[in-house]
Amino acid sequence: MKIEEKIILITGATGGIGKQTAISLAASGFRVYITGRNKESGNNAVNEIQEESGNKNVYLLTGDLSTFEGILSVAEQFKNRRQKLDILINNAGSAAPKLIKTENDLELNFAVNVVAPFLLTKLLMPDLKKSSSPRVVCVTGGDLPSKLEIDNLQCEKEFKGLNSYSQSKSAMMALMYKFSQQIKDENITINICYPGQAGTNMTQSVTKEMLPVFFRPLFPVFKLFTKPDNGKSAKIASKSSVFLATSDTMNNITGKYFNKKCKETTMPKCVTDENTGKFVWNYVNKILLDKKLIDS
Repeated sequence: MKIEEKIILITGATGGIGKQTAISLAASGFRVYITGRNKESGNNAVNEIQEESGNKNVYLLTGDLSTFEGILSVAEQFKNRRQKLDILINNAGSAAPKLIKTENDLELNFAVNVVAPFLLTKLLMPDLKKSSSPRVVCVTGGDLPSKLEIDNLQCEKEFKGLNSYSQSKSAMMALMYKFSQQIKDENITINICYPGQAGTNMTQSVTKEMLPVFFRPLFPVFKLFTKPDNGKSAKIASKSSVFLATSDTMNNITGKYFNKKCKETTMPKCVTDENTGKFVWNYVNKILLDKKLIDS
């Protein structure tokens, strides 16, 4: 892929894997836009990415992606600056320690991990369509469940710590896989990658109580493998996102899942199951249609 004049938007890139992804892509010559909730910390991240990459074409879009207002704001800010988007990386994620409701009355993990990437992608579709080779990359998590609890998508029955996070990531995968099928004739690819473990703010915020009971004795081991390391593990973990965004081998490839070694791997059956995908698709679209955030 020729990267001259290519424009990329990375959500949740003020730290962790997203920041390292931004550094790598900016160093390759992309014009990079990152999102962050806080203007001050966001501008600090922009400065650091510019310095480490040697590329001054790095810009901040502010918005809280757990809210409809924040997602709409990010999309509008981008549209006001640019009329074309080549690559969208939906990297932002949430691993809530308990059941938390957003201002839109959505469960926090579901809002950030499922609704935000889908809605932002929908809002930016006109901009993606102006690119000659548009790509959407979605970042998922590890330890994906074998079954997606469609009757507990927003923890209506029970909040289960990290399992609820994993459930939300599986729901995102099912939704975006369905989306890739819906737009397969529109020259926009959507693929999903797993980055692997890294020492980030999100992994550092995981508590023992968020783990399944039988895994809690291994909590010190988990903390050891995710300890702060000045971005070294996050840089390694960013490779799969960078690969999906830039590799020529990804031309015209859509609806696929890649592991931390950038190798295509089989999606969980619950992600590709037609009935599950249809349910999640209808569920999320109804939320957004009821709020008049998307067209039917």
